[in-house]
Order: sequence, then structure tokens, then C-alpha cells
Amino acid sequence: MTVEEYINEMKPGYVVDGGSEAHEVMHEMSQNAMRITMEINNQYHSHDEIVALMSELTGQKVDDSFGLFPPFYTDCGRNIHLGKNVFINAGCKFQDQGGIYIGDGALIGHNAVLATINHMEDPFLRAGMIFHPIHIGKNVWLGANVTVLPGVTIGDGAIVAAGAVVVKDVPANMVVAGVPAKVIREVKKI
Repeated sequence: MTVEEYINEMKPGYVVDGGSEAHEVMHEMSQNAMRITMEINNQYHSHDEIVALMSELTGQKVDDSFGLFPPFYTDCGRNIHLGKNVFINAGCKFQDQGGIYIGDGALIGHNAVLATINHMEDPFLRAGMIFHPIHIGKNVWLGANVTVLPGVTIGDGAIVAAGAVVVKDVPANMVVAGVPAKVIREVKKI
């Protein structure tokens, strides 16, 4: 299996068995992501250099409006999809094999964790992994230390309060908080 074949298979519900050929390709992609994120994280880079490194990491042209404060970590990189005017603050960790789609104008706070993989529940199959994408809408704000779990969609304009663990979809223009995250009110508009 080639990297390109693997990337084409990374769709919702895709299962990778531990020790399989796909798992080996997954490991190869992780090594490449570590190489690029080490470059991002271990020396100063201009804005243009960050955009170029993120474009290399994702395999797609990242818009010049993108902003990132390192360090940044990911174990794949090739299934991160960034809109325009996205800002990712320091310490974020993306597990993106299942797909992370971030809409225009989204703000990702310090130390956010976006996880798109679960291990199989059956103890005899536990090394296997199943992928589900995360969709973050336009103008979403994830506060510091937020965790978003596989398969979650966060609607346009929503706010996820600091420290929240998002286990289910968040409606547009709502504020959620807590563990697990629950709707607490509508977003205030002036």
C-alpha cells in the first residue's frame, strides 16, 4: 500500500488493524509529520515559512491568512484541511487520520486536542483503530485545553469554553462548556 492509496482510504469509519500494511503506512506518515513538526517547533520561522511548512505538512496550499504559534503537534498532517483566517495557538495536538476540517475564521486555543481515532472496544481487537472526522465550522472559537473527540461537528459561530470535552455535535452559535460539554447559552451578538 502506498501513502496515496492510504490517504484515499482515510474516510469515516475506516479501520486500520494493528500490525497491518495500512498500519505500517500510518507509521511512515507519522515519521514525516514528526520531521516537519520538529522543524516548525524547534526554531523561529517567519509567517511565510510557517505557511510553507504547514502546506508541506498537509500536502495542500495553506492560505496566507493562516496563523500558528508553535509548538504544534500532529501524527499525520495529510488529513488536516484549513480554511482562511484560521489561527492555531501554542501547544495544540491534532490526531488527524480521520480528517480535521477547520472553517474560515476559526480560532483554536492553547493546548487544544483534536482526536479523530478510537481504538476498537473489543480487547482482542484493541490495537485496531477506527477513524471519524472532526468538522469545525466558520468563526468557531475553541478555548484553551479543549478536547474534541472523533466524529464531532461544531457549528458555525459556536464557542467551546476552556477545558471542555466535546463528545457530541455542537449547534451553530451556541456556547458549550464542561465535561462532557453541554450547551449553556446562545452566543451573544452585538
